Order: sequence, then structure tokens, then C-alpha cells
Amino acid sequence: MSVDDRPTLSAPDDDPWLWLEEIEGPRALDFVERQNRLTLDAFGGAAFARDRDALAAISDPPHNIPHLRRRGGHLNNLWKDAANPRGVWRRTTLAEFRQATPAWETILDIDQLAASEGEDWLLSWIASLASHSRVILGLSRGGSDAVSLREFDVATKSFVTDGFALPEAKSGATWLDADTLLLSSAFGDGMATTSGYSRTVRLWRRGEPVEQTTVLFETTPDRMSAYCEVDRTGETPRVWYIDRRDFFNFNAWLETSPGTRVKLDLPSDIWLEAHQDWFAVKLRSAWTIADATHAPDTVLGISLSAFLGGDRNFTVVFAPAPRRALQGFFWAGGRLVLSILDELRPVFEICTPSSGGWSRKRLGWLPEIGVIDVWPLDRDPSESNGDLLANVQDPLTPPSLMLIERGVESPAVLKRAPRTFNPDGLVVTQHEAISIDGERIPYVQTGPAGETGDAPVYMSAYGGFGLSVKPYYNPSLGKLWLERGGTTVQANLRGGGEFGTRWHDAGRLAGKKLSHDDFAAVATDLVRRGVTTAKHIAAQGGSNGGILITNMLVRYPERFGALFCTIPLIDMRRYTKLLAGASWIAEYGDPDKPDEWEWLRTYSAYHNARPGQPYPPILIATTRRDDRVHPGHARKMAAKLQAMGYDTWFYEPAAGGHGYGKDNKERAGFEVLGFQFLKDKIGWRDEG
Repeated sequence: MSVDDRPTLSAPDDDPWLWLEEIEGPRALDFVERQNRLTLDAFGGAAFARDRDALAAISDPPHNIPHLRRRGGHLNNLWKDAANPRGVWRRTTLAEFRQATPAWETILDIDQLAASEGEDWLLSWIASLASHSRVILGLSRGGSDAVSLREFDVATKSFVTDGFALPEAKSGATWLDADTLLLSSAFGDGMATTSGYSRTVRLWRRGEPVEQTTVLFETTPDRMSAYCEVDRTGETPRVWYIDRRDFFNFNAWLETSPGTRVKLDLPSDIWLEAHQDWFAVKLRSAWTIADATHAPDTVLGISLSAFLGGDRNFTVVFAPAPRRALQGFFWAGGRLVLSILDELRPVFEICTPSSGGWSRKRLGWLPEIGVIDVWPLDRDPSESNGDLLANVQDPLTPPSLMLIERGVESPAVLKRAPRTFNPDGLVVTQHEAISIDGERIPYVQTGPAGETGDAPVYMSAYGGFGLSVKPYYNPSLGKLWLERGGTTVQANLRGGGEFGTRWHDAGRLAGKKLSHDDFAAVATDLVRRGVTTAKHIAAQGGSNGGILITNMLVRYPERFGALFCTIPLIDMRRYTKLLAGASWIAEYGDPDKPDEWEWLRTYSAYHNARPGQPYPPILIATTRRDDRVHPGHARKMAAKLQAMGYDTWFYEPAAGGHGYGKDNKERAGFEVLGFQFLKDKIGWRDEG
């Protein structure tokens, strides 16, 4: 009997599983419910419940570190724990936060709000205005990117009667003044791009119906989005309008006064940050200006007023090297903070511009293997005095929150997170694998010292959009994998940003296959070094990593014992037609263009999967409320593999958005289900 293996490379549009793209379709939901029951029956027993509860408890204790931003003299935080799974928006003072057990003032209880309104609310974001008690809340149903906008008064701790309100859509808003918003929203006829984001920026005055708002700025539907930012760090407020052409290109207009708008004469593929009378740009491609040619990844700075006056004599603020690359930058209190990876070691430089030139200093006390994240303490740049917060950690050391006060030489430790697993006998080491074309691929390994030859290994990576993978402290893996004798490996694939634009571009578009080759090379290196065997390697990847994991399934099945594929992108033939997919063409290519489909077809695992192959077991999991990567990707791949007789499992909770759940318990359950599956399929009976 022949096996139905559609869709195939020879007939890529003959897809018998299209009905699974109907997110709320009765037939599709019946498929999901049946699959969920099978998966939970097989891997959701007593051990699952025990580990889920243990993992949720790790996220819930009151002594975990709150994520903070200062606004109007108060430190604000959204806190989630067992009693408040959706979260409590609360605030305190810096002096109070320094205490061992600070007192917090509740502003809004999201759990109470959800219960009182009978909605699956989560707080997605807050738009505020300095010295103004009213804010705009972005309320998400179940974690989706789309939000409902509601005006809220912090002083009275209540929603504003007849205040600004907008139904659910992919939206953003920024205050122009106390009675006016600049609205970037896909809500309304003709207001969305083909990617599903806002096509316009509208002026929304208090009391005005949103249908009567004035369009101030717009782009064409084929662009990714249009939005704006209000900058109050200069002598007068100025508005930046952004036409985002794709993920890596945009055009910027600056409005210094109503009706006076100028397009900045800059390359489109840059990062740009402005502050006071200065701005800095990070190049993605080489740029020749004022008789000087600057290499990709260079950061240039100049006075904004001088630039607008015709000056093009930029100062080189950062110069890259082959394995030294900028990861990000921001302004705080007149200083530009650069985040750098130098041979994967974190480096931070603080640059101060003046009419006499740029000065710089370097932060000390940084780890050799580990992560330091730095961000401004103040939410609004116009309120910043230059104080910074830093979070320092490594795979075996829980995070410490530090305050870097301007003018103070040494940082002050504000809080230390508790140790959530026993690190005794564990070590962190760095290694390199050699990929198919000879490129060196770094990876970080955490686990017992010494090689046993059969270690249960959990591999993960991302390899896309120029995003760098860093060795964070991971309570989940620490508690349920490392503490029980396992080993974890985190790979730095091409397509990421660890070594700058050249590293990203090597794993982008037609090069995406190389990113997957890199991951397979790391798996091979683990066997070569005597760490483990292929059948004991479990691998996980999510979102863009879903392409990675399904390509390990169909291209390198012999190198893995089991695979866990989460919130995945998989079908590269139809991805541009599903939710936000069109916004990722700059990363992957356009399947409607024959020459670009030629490379996309090589890593569309949905089309490359065929019967009779030695595929390892795979669990594919997504969430129904993911309105970024369509759940149809996961559903269709699972259905096709099952139809061909492979050991394939599927799981889809109702909530979670582009993540693993809406609260700590849901997220823990999602992760633990994956751990239980992987351990079972690689034959690891841990002692937990």
C-alpha cells in the first residue's frame, strides 16, 4: 500500500492538510483535542505533575528578582507568582527596594481584572508620559500579540471613564500630550499591512472616535509596518516616523515641529538611536560618506543638529573585528552604552559625546563565560540621570541585579536570585565544532566534569534574525536535566548575531541550510569528543528554531535520539500567507519568486519529509493563541508525519501566544511535557 506523502517537492501546493490552518475550525479543533489527549496520556502522568509543580514553584517564590523600570520616582514591576499567575502591576521606591523585604503598592491586579471581566487578560505593555498619571495599557487575550488598548489612571488606580479605548488589534500607541495619542494600529479597514501590522500613524485626540482620526503618516501595504516615537530628550519634543520596509530595513523621518518633517539621508539597513542633540547609527553594510568608507557593523556618531545642517563627518564610536561584534546600544543620561561580544565574552563600553569629541570607559567585573544584560533604570529617557541596571549570571550562577549609579565607581548589588538547583560537580566549558564548510561553530556545554560517552544531552540553538544565543542560568534545565545527571549544550549557529552581520548573513536566505549544518556539526562533535552517543542526544528549538529541528529530522536523523519542536515555523511554501509570515521575507526569501523558492525548498521540512526514513521520535508543540507564527505549521507537520507512520506527537494548549503559556504553571507544564518526552525517547530514566 502506498503512503500519502503530500505535499512534496514536485507538487508543493498539493496540500491535503490545509484544513488544519483553520485555527478555530471544528475539524481542526477535533484533531487538536484528540492529539492532546494522546500526548498527555503518554507523557503526562505522575512524574509530569510532580516536575511541573516543582518547576512552577521555582518561578513563584517571593524572593525571585523583579524586573524593574523607574517612572516618576517609583520603581515599577509586573510580578507573577502562585497567588497572582497573571500578574500584579506594583511599585515601590528605590530606598524601599534596597530593603531585604520591600513593601509594594499595588496599582492593578491583572488576575482580579480578568476575573471581574470574564476575559483571559494579560498585561502586554504600558505607554506612559512623564509627569502624567494616565497611561495606556495593552491588554492581551491569552498572550497574543494583538492587544486591546485601555486608558488607566495610576493616581486613582482605575480605568478612565470614556478614556482612550480600542478593540483588539496589533497596536501601539505613544503620547503626544496629555490629551493626544499617536496611534499605530492595524485596527480599521485598510489599516493593516500584509504582515498584519499597522500601515499608518494616526493622530487621536481625546473624545474623538477612532474612525475620525487624522492619518499623519502611512506606508504601502507591502511594507512591514509604520510607527512612531516621541523623543523628549531635546530642547523641544520631536517625533520620529518609521516606515519599516522589512525586518532589516527602514526609512526614518524626523518632525521637529508640526508640519516640518524631513527624511534622514541615511542607509536603510541601520540601527539608529537619538538622544538630546546626538544620534548614533550601526551599519549593516559598508557605507561611504564624507570620503570615508565604513565597514559593516561600525557604529558612527554625530550631532543631530549638525547632521541636519549638512555635516557628514561622523565619529567612529565602535569598530568591529571578525569575532567582535556589537549586540545593541542605547542612550541614558547623555551617554551611549554599547553592548559587545568579543569572542563571546560580554563587554560594555560607555561613550559620552561632546563638542570636543567622544570619551569612553569600560565596565569591569564581567564574566568570562556568562551573560550580563544592562538597561536604563528609567523608563522615559527624558527622565534619565544615567543610572543603569545590570543582570549578571551564568549557567551555574543565578542572576544578580546590580545598580550602576552615575558617578559611582562600583555597582551595588540590589538582589540575588535564589539557587534553584544543585550545581555541585557541574562545570561550564566552551568548545568549537567544525561545520560542513570548515567554519568554527562555538558551543557552551554544562554538565558533570569528565566524559562518560553516554551522557543524556539536551541541545538547543536558534540561528536566525541576527539574534545571539547566550548562556543564561536556566532553572528549568538546571532542576530537571542538570541536577539529575544530564548535560546541556547551547550552540551559536550562523544566522545569529554573535559575530555580527557576516555571521547573520551566512545563515540567512539561501544560507539558512548552513545554520542547520552547524547544529548537526555540534551534535557530531559531542560524539567525537566522547561526551555521548547520537541516540542519547535530545534537541529542542522554537519559532525559527522550528525550521532547525524539523531539518534535523529530515536531513540529519541519524545524529539525534529525540526532537522537541516548539511554536514552530515549518512550511516554507505558505509561511508568507500565514499571520505575520510576510514580515520575515528578508530572513528567508519569498516562495512566490521561483528563484527564491529554489533555496526555500531545500529547508522546507514539510515538503522534504518522506516515508521510509530513520526519523527519530518528535514532539511538535504550539499554542492556539500564537498570532505570530501560525499554529497550522505545527499541526500540518504532525499530521503528515503521523500519516506516514512516524513516531510523532503533538500538543497545543489554548493560550500562550508566541510562548509556552500565560502563567508560570502553564509554562512549566509545556516545558516538562517536552522533558518527559525527550527523556523517554532517549531511554533516560533519571532519578527525579
